[in-house]
Amino acid sequence: MPPSFGRGDSSSLATDNGHYQHDEERTALLQTGQRRFKRFFSGFVDFAFSGNVLDVAFGLILASAFTTVTTSLVNDILLPPISVIFPLDRNMQEKFAVLKPGPRYEEMGGYTTIEQAVTDGAVILAYGKFLAHVINFLSMGFALYGIAAIYQKASKEPMIRRQMKCRYCRKWINEKALRCVNCSSWQDGREDLVH
Repeated sequence: MPPSFGRGDSSSLATDNGHYQHDEERTALLQTGQRRFKRFFSGFVDFAFSGNVLDVAFGLILASAFTTVTTSLVNDILLPPISVIFPLDRNMQEKFAVLKPGPRYEEMGGYTTIEQAVTDGAVILAYGKFLAHVINFLSMGFALYGIAAIYQKASKEPMIRRQMKCRYCRKWINEKALRCVNCSSWQDGREDLVH
């Protein structure tokens, strides 16, 4: 032990008490941290394995598979007949218009594919892809609406909520609402009797 240089035993006792207090603080902080972590982790487990989150995860997985099937339906089943019905010389998705040709446009004799035009640096309007995405969106919306309607009929649980405009404030409210959530007026005509 190094010499105390005139401080005596009280200085070494204070140092020992300082270490002792420092150890107590460290232990208290560690225990607080462990409690907080356990609480956080148990909250996460409760959240992650609660019924609602599992339902949402299951729904997202099904939605992803459903999106793949619907995209294939549009691209492989619906668009080819449209390309045959209308006088098109290629699939609908491959239709495009050249807005600004690239440097090799003349020597290539025009572009036959979108990839060719993009590789040459042309500015194109790919309206065929856009129409395919619009048809995909509409078919997905109709299919989901059909599934929701079937589910609602089978389970008697309202999934599709019909809306109407409030008679007084003209904002959208649930069709079965007795009072407007926006202006709190009665929807059965009581407001007309008061005035």
